[in-house]
Amino acid sequence: MAQLARDTGLSREALYRALSEDGNPTLATLLKVGKALGIRLTVAPV
Repeated sequence: MAQLARDTGLSREALYRALSEDGNPTLATLLKVGKALGIRLTVAPV
């Protein structure tokens, strides 16, 4: 989590809050985490 915090520029506490079961992460947070993990969020028609 510490490395993820460094890679995203977010604090560890903010990541724990956003990614917790009761968390409510913003799209910006999800995109930063995805980029740090090397994954991409895409939207496709159903």
